Amino acid sequence: MNWMGLPIYVALEPVDMRMGYDRLGGMVRECMRIEPRTRALFVFVGKRGHTMKVLTWDGSGDVIINKRLDCGRFELPVATAHGQQHVMVSDALFAAIFGGNGTRPNKRKRITH
Repeated sequence: MNWMGLPIYVALEPVDMRMGYDRLGGMVRECMRIEPRTRALFVFVGKRGHTMKVLTWDGSGDVIINKRLDCGRFELPVATAHGQQHVMVSDALFAAIFGGNGTRPNKRKRITH
């Protein structure tokens, strides 16, 4: 799948990473005012900043890419206007965001049953 040259929209507010296709697609429609079944990448970062989901449509179905960083956090761009909920970024800026930053290991929440 070739994503070079596709529009890339980054949500500026963190989201719940439990969201799937339908809820992320709803956020794209409501917050970004774009149809999620367009040839574009829609990027969402989790509340702690070390998880990311990218929603896209490949022409035959929805695709979600889920990434969790071992070290560091995803750095989101800063809003350029009051109330702005998303920004469109270049391929190069997306690559920088997708790579994350930092070298300290992320602390994982210990799950007990």
